[in-house]
Amino acid sequence: MDILSALKGEASKLQKQLNSINSAIEILGGGKNSVARGRKRRVSASARAKMSRAQKARWAKMRAKNKNA
Repeated sequence: MDILSALKGEASKLQKQLNSINSAIEILGGGKNSVARGRKRRVSASARAKMSRAQKARWAKMRAKNKNA
């Protein structure tokens, strides 16, 4: 068995391993065709304002609690 054929055999074996790893990644949802990847959640301006008011209320409540303690 010469070196060239041994290297080709090794390359073939490594390609099979790489294919199985890539299919496992795709099954787990990490593939480039994953639906979740690349999508951004968009929140309306009114929803952002509502979240902001709620967070400010939580911080005010915490400050008031710490001031009394």
